[in-house]
Amino acid sequence: MTHQNIKEFIAQVVNNMPKDWVNLTTHRLDIYNESLAKSEFLTQFEALYLKNNATEEALANLPTAYDYIRLGHPLSCVLEWILSKFNNLHPDEVISFSSVTMPVLAVLRKNLLENKNTNIYYTSSKYNLIDFDTLKKVYGYNFTTNLVQDESEIKASADSNIFISDKEEFREFNLNKNVDFFVNTYTNLGSVLLVNGDQNNAYTSEIQHVRRRESVAMTPLNSLLALNKFLGKTHQNKITTNSNSKNDVQEIIKEITGTKTTPLVGSSGLSIQYAIMMGLVDDAKQNHKNKAIKFIVPPNCYGGTNDQARRVAALDPNIEVVDLPVDGENDMVSSIDRILDEIAKEDAVPYIIAEIPTNPRVEVPNLDDLKSVLTKKRKTNSGEVAIDALFILDQTFCPNYQFLGEGEILSTCRSISYASGSKFPSGGKCTAGYCVSNDKAKSVMQKIEHHLTLCDNEATKQQYNILVEQLPSMISRISDAYKNTREFVTFIETVLPNAKINFVTKELAEQGFTPSVFSLDLPTKGNSAAEKEAYKRELNLKLINLMITEIPNESKFCVSYGQLKGCYWTIPATSTQGTTKEGDKDYIVRASLSPNLDLELHKKVFSDFVNSL
Repeated sequence: MTHQNIKEFIAQVVNNMPKDWVNLTTHRLDIYNESLAKSEFLTQFEALYLKNNATEEALANLPTAYDYIRLGHPLSCVLEWILSKFNNLHPDEVISFSSVTMPVLAVLRKNLLENKNTNIYYTSSKYNLIDFDTLKKVYGYNFTTNLVQDESEIKASADSNIFISDKEEFREFNLNKNVDFFVNTYTNLGSVLLVNGDQNNAYTSEIQHVRRRESVAMTPLNSLLALNKFLGKTHQNKITTNSNSKNDVQEIIKEITGTKTTPLVGSSGLSIQYAIMMGLVDDAKQNHKNKAIKFIVPPNCYGGTNDQARRVAALDPNIEVVDLPVDGENDMVSSIDRILDEIAKEDAVPYIIAEIPTNPRVEVPNLDDLKSVLTKKRKTNSGEVAIDALFILDQTFCPNYQFLGEGEILSTCRSISYASGSKFPSGGKCTAGYCVSNDKAKSVMQKIEHHLTLCDNEATKQQYNILVEQLPSMISRISDAYKNTREFVTFIETVLPNAKINFVTKELAEQGFTPSVFSLDLPTKGNSAAEKEAYKRELNLKLINLMITEIPNESKFCVSYGQLKGCYWTIPATSTQGTTKEGDKDYIVRASLSPNLDLELHKKVFSDFVNSL
């Protein structure tokens, strides 16, 4: 396997690759084995290389690599594969990021948990601009920083040595044996991290997990630009950009949300959520010194939110995640009221993260009662006025509802809302997410922006371009998708009346809650609870497999929501709730419909499923 052979093969790949590799957040959802996501893709990709087969058909038949671009995608995997071959590493030991600082933060996080110090070396004084002080005071990371001429100055150490380079090349690097982690940054593209030495193998999965939860991989377009740079096609490394895209996106978001403060846009929904969490931790440490910080989170909410909250708490003994029961027999409002009373007595700092409507049961609390609970004055055990809660709303399911605007339901209590961009904002074309605040919470937006910048997790130029194209049609797409969903739900109620459907009522829809997602608790049978549960889980898969087999061009097995076309099916317990505690998972079917699909065909196939029972 020579370097020249690799170059020639990659040139063919770039010419023949499926358009979806660049234009969508997911590729080949029908061939996706999560536990083997990267290895399965690269095993088959390398087999094509050995056969010198880079035809369009062969590449299109490769399985999905990772998911949602946060953890990776076909082009980032190809880029990592090239660098692994050039540097005699395993592909898992090469990890790309859209951010230039998150790979460093990933190593720092692992070392904090291992109680190990880190030495950071870099050759450019521009890295002095990184707010290292905040990384120590707010994140708790332990490290030294050193400006050197080159990597030859780095000495062996019992600590971890990180070397940051900014050579604009994709090639064989000089992996000094004294360097544990080699980070190479690229202007406007992101970075790659190379894990050097067998003694550091345990870091790879931890670094990848940071990329999945707190950042994203190098984006598809930037990965393509990197591959062109590798091939020497520098003339193709220009992105046509609208210089006003960022400002235009911010103005559109303000109009959609009814807010006045300047929105912040991150590389993904979880990137913006991480900036929110760390910004609030920073604010609490500054304004409520030494007081406990409590993140109040539903135990069955989106798994990324749940996991990230616990990951933040794991790094600081002063931060705790408090479970917020919201679904089924539990009412969000009464749960918040009870928990805030308890936290007030402790004189702690309360931050609430919740989804409205809830996931996956699609429930909306009584908003007037929610407003009352969030604005209620509470006292500490010593009789002092307790710190008021800040409500962080994930409104990905209803990004059109104006919660925070003047006179709206969450305008009188400190509130921030955010949305995942891979859903309705971009229609599945990019992952960029955004957040806004009401006037009561605008003072913390500066902190959130600082941490978004520190993590280098702002949306890319291309992501801004996509959002400025897609956001103007979002409201009408939400309306059309809701109409399809309501019609499908009504049909299911008719043909399978003994199924339990979780969807917003028509009364809530008239108030503006028009999600296009519903969950389905299929009827079951058996002689015991275990038999009934097993039968239902088998039935879930039977339904999904039938839909995606009979309607392969539209129905997909994926957690997507808000896409431009098609219908998406998932089981939350094995997808969005992947990191949720087992007892809090929902083994039900969740479906999300787009504004553009063959609804009559979906009805027919669902009828076939019912007739087979």
